Amino acid sequence: MAPDASASDKTYINRAMEASIHIGLAVLLAIACLMILKPFLPLIAWGIIIGVASYPVFLQMRSGLGGRGGLAAVLYTVILLAILIIPVLLLARSLVEGVQVLTAHVKAGTLGVPAPPDSVASWPIIGAPLYNLWKSASDNLSEVVLRFAPQVKSILPEVLAATAGLGITVVEFLLSILVAGALLANAEAATRAASSMFRRIFDKKGPEYHQLVSSTIRSVTSGILGVALIQTVCAGLGFLVVGLPAAGLWAVIFLIAAVLQVGMVVFVPAVISVFATASTNKAGIFLIWCIIVGMMDNILKPLLLGRGAAVPIAVVFLGAIGGFVAMGIIGLFVGAIVLSVGYKLFIAWIEPDTVEEIA
Repeated sequence: MAPDASASDKTYINRAMEASIHIGLAVLLAIACLMILKPFLPLIAWGIIIGVASYPVFLQMRSGLGGRGGLAAVLYTVILLAILIIPVLLLARSLVEGVQVLTAHVKAGTLGVPAPPDSVASWPIIGAPLYNLWKSASDNLSEVVLRFAPQVKSILPEVLAATAGLGITVVEFLLSILVAGALLANAEAATRAASSMFRRIFDKKGPEYHQLVSSTIRSVTSGILGVALIQTVCAGLGFLVVGLPAAGLWAVIFLIAAVLQVGMVVFVPAVISVFATASTNKAGIFLIWCIIVGMMDNILKPLLLGRGAAVPIAVVFLGAIGGFVAMGIIGLFVGAIVLSVGYKLFIAWIEPDTVEEIA
């Protein structure tokens, strides 16, 4: 008995060591692959998100083109690129024109700040200091600039870095759209691969979890990004009509804030600026418009976010902030969606009965 037991133990130990070695090699290979793909993970993640969110529209376009998936994918990719590139070009044009006007005033020696209205001084808390600073700038702009030169010098590198980061983000979005177009062109193969992966991971629950992830991506994309884009378009129109300087830049800032669920914060300085420089009637109408735009999400989110798996705002907020810290501006979008999907998968895991309801 003892020799047989000893041989059995040795066989068990050898198999355990073999299994450990195989698992270790598989883990090392996975880590190596992730390290190689690390620079491209945001692009791949965002491309998958765009592809999944766009799939129903893509199917309708493919059906309208007689089932030609390749042509539909190319056409859809061109449309998405145009949606991204045209606003970027308009924003760039607005910024260039603003810099040119500023440079012309500096060269001509006519750069100045208009005197503040007397009503500014009566504003609560910030009225008096704001009025004094504004009055000093209107009397002698050079003196004010020299006074704050150290602060401006200290934040200038951060501003330049943020500008460069914005440009990199635009390039990442362009590449992500191309990735999404490639996935849509091979939609059937990609769907089969995703289904196989979910069945491999979740066994019999694979198809249900696959549907859960797809519905969550679409609902969060339309409910968070869709609402943010609609609000940004409306806010941008208000900025343009009221004549707010650098309206395009204000719109970009509002888009980021809207994804973070704090879009109303951007309206505060905009409204103050309009009240200080425009007529009371014009400023009052702009204030009402800002309130309407800010309250839009209360109506649109239940309609759009409810089409699928509803996600608590706290999850979206944490995902957006965490994604921004981890991946930059593009992480605002990717983080919100990825964390929302993870949240719904976790809820479905601890409460299996909810999967059928969500799917």
